[in-house]
Amino acid sequence: MPSAVATHSHRPTTKVLPKSFKSKKATKGALRDQAKGKVPNEKGQRKTPHQQVMSKFDRRNQAKQRQLAKHREHQKETSVFTGRDGAPRIVAVVPLCADVIVSEAIKSLNSSLDIESEVPETSFRVSVDRFKQKLQYVPVRRDLTAAIDAARIADYVLFVLSSEVEVDALGELIIRSIENQGMSTLFTAVQNLDKIQPAKARPDVVKSLASFMTHFHPGQEKIYSLDSRQESSNLMRSLCTTTPKGINWRDQRSWMLVDEVQWPSTENESTVLTGVVRGKGLKADRLVHVGDWGTFQIEKITAAPLPTKKRKDDAMAVEETEAENVLEVPDEDQDDLAELAPEEITMDDAEMEGDIAEPTKQKGVLLDDHHYFSEDEPEVYAPPKKLPKGTSSYQAAWYLDDVSDSESELDDQEMEDAQDEALPAAPEDGMEGIAHREPTEAAMSEYPQSEMFIEPDEDEDAAQLEAYRARKRDEVEDDKEFPDEIELHPNVLARERLAKYRGLKSLRTSPWNTEEDRPYQPEEWSRLLQISDYKSSRNRSIREALVGGVAPGTRVHIHLRGVPKDLRKSYSSSGPVTLFSLLRHENKKTSLNFDITHKEDYEKSIKAKEELIVQCGPRRFIVNPLFSLSGNTENDVHKYCRYLHPGQSAIASFMGPITWGAVPTLFFKRTVPAEGDEGSSVPLQLVATGTARAPSTARVVAKRVILTGHPYHIHKKVVTIRYMFFNREDVEWFKALPLWTKRGRAGYIKEALGTHGYFKANFDGRINPQDAVGVSLYKRVWPRNAIPFTGPLLEEGASESQNDAMDEDIQ
Repeated sequence: MPSAVATHSHRPTTKVLPKSFKSKKATKGALRDQAKGKVPNEKGQRKTPHQQVMSKFDRRNQAKQRQLAKHREHQKETSVFTGRDGAPRIVAVVPLCADVIVSEAIKSLNSSLDIESEVPETSFRVSVDRFKQKLQYVPVRRDLTAAIDAARIADYVLFVLSSEVEVDALGELIIRSIENQGMSTLFTAVQNLDKIQPAKARPDVVKSLASFMTHFHPGQEKIYSLDSRQESSNLMRSLCTTTPKGINWRDQRSWMLVDEVQWPSTENESTVLTGVVRGKGLKADRLVHVGDWGTFQIEKITAAPLPTKKRKDDAMAVEETEAENVLEVPDEDQDDLAELAPEEITMDDAEMEGDIAEPTKQKGVLLDDHHYFSEDEPEVYAPPKKLPKGTSSYQAAWYLDDVSDSESELDDQEMEDAQDEALPAAPEDGMEGIAHREPTEAAMSEYPQSEMFIEPDEDEDAAQLEAYRARKRDEVEDDKEFPDEIELHPNVLARERLAKYRGLKSLRTSPWNTEEDRPYQPEEWSRLLQISDYKSSRNRSIREALVGGVAPGTRVHIHLRGVPKDLRKSYSSSGPVTLFSLLRHENKKTSLNFDITHKEDYEKSIKAKEELIVQCGPRRFIVNPLFSLSGNTENDVHKYCRYLHPGQSAIASFMGPITWGAVPTLFFKRTVPAEGDEGSSVPLQLVATGTARAPSTARVVAKRVILTGHPYHIHKKVVTIRYMFFNREDVEWFKALPLWTKRGRAGYIKEALGTHGYFKANFDGRINPQDAVGVSLYKRVWPRNAIPFTGPLLEEGASESQNDAMDEDIQ
């Protein structure tokens, strides 16, 4: 056993150093000395004074206040449905498949809560005692017009699918139309799911239908089965308790689903529409638009409470109807039905006789706001001199033509370098699109000397022109680089064919002389509504609808003036009739503009001035819209587009009544089904969608035509051009217009050569022999008038498009 055993040893000292991060017993003075003037890190501390003084209790109280405010807002949104006399929740039941029976779907929903009620073809009410709510069903046929009208005034839209039949072309058209016009809360149900055998295949069917609906509405992941009592009751619970999402443009106005129409028995009586006011308060001073009937004035608004039952002597007695209770009548501020301003008073011809001056005979085309070469004495072209910077016109006379200054050449080069920084633009748009450096394409390295011009033979010249245009036509069809290009016949005078056209140095900045357009403007153009400040006018009209009028949720009789008797014959109680109150000025016509986007489902291009059916808010029109480029320009001039190609967006313009706000717009087109597709397609397609934007009568839509020529002889920067004009007079008339080439060169006409339209031109650089020389001309085109659309959208034997009116490319 070892004698020595290892012993344990402690540390040599018992002193414990204080922990540096412990500062509980440090005084304020010690901490101040320790900081040595350093500012403490404020990361994580509350910055605002409100946060600094707010305790935990205050924060909890603030969160509770936010919760209560949100609850009050929810109660305010649903207050129109509460109470014994509350408005019913409108449910539009829309079938998407051919074998869907709407009445059976409504019976399945009612039976799930033990509600016994007949299901008529018209809208009807049911009382849901379990949730203390009232529902108003709007059964819809498989009709596009009825489905759109019902979804427009519905709080809830219920799409009913079939478990056996797929959604056809008409069903998809209904889905897309309702989706793009704006709709409230959406639910989807399936019918006849129990017929799927075996039973284990039913979940796959529901999953397939859910995948189909999420393609159009990503939030529609739940598909309710109407054959299941449990799912039907869950759907009824959602209909009775969910707050409807609403539609923004609809909620800015007063609207109503018409329950009953009372036609007048005599001429002195008025037509009475009965329903529950929704949205904003209904005012008797504002006009109302009823379905496809038109716009009318209100004579008066009277109360129409439902008959109530009260218990008396242990027997049920129906309370007698009280005397007519007038809620509101129009006053002197009532809107009239005039669409245009009154005609201006014109002065007598005798008084104006002395002031009338003979029109000046112009000798040249209008360029920007001036007719060049129209003076009495012929204008002699003076080539610009190279002068030092700051030289006055008097001093310039003392410089000879052969004198140059080195500094001036540097200044010119600096100006060209500065122009290189301009925004990119097409050459045909004007001065912004010209190139400011020599082209890099393979070009002639040596140029022949100037030769005497020889007049060509007429037959040979005509044959060369035909061969040139045939080769060029193929290039245009392949590349579509010049969509505005036109070709003149050699026997047609360009100055007569293009008499309404003018030149612009820049499409974006050059001033547009409106005086030249007055002889061609439509007769009612000066009588259209002029809006100087659109935003303030819109806000004023919308704010005006916030106060006053009959309160929402009130059941009323609306007495209308001047309803045509012919409407009684075409009226059908099976389809929904909607009433919308128009805001102030919404019946007056102006030049309307809409953002329009081509639908990808429609593969063909839409031609401008082609007949389309437009639905904007509660109204429908037949229009021939103009298409133009969007964006803001300095001169408010926008290029006209002849076509709207798939995937493109533009501005559609036409004359019609104004609609305040950004209202969704649908563009329909009647089509002829292709061979073999008669059974699988419908004769109407949704070709484009859009949104209403600010109307303006000052917005100029300019149609552009491009005349192109071929470089015949090239000598440095001097080029002889042919095939643009075909007589000397046309060259002299259009002499002031700037020239441009496809590759970005800019030039001007120097002089005419011969009598066949050849001319000599100067350019700012050498041009390629394969280049094409062009000149741009512009003419203002005017929006066409919209015609109110009546009748169903899918009526058989519908009128075809007016193709004759759309073929106007130049005139």
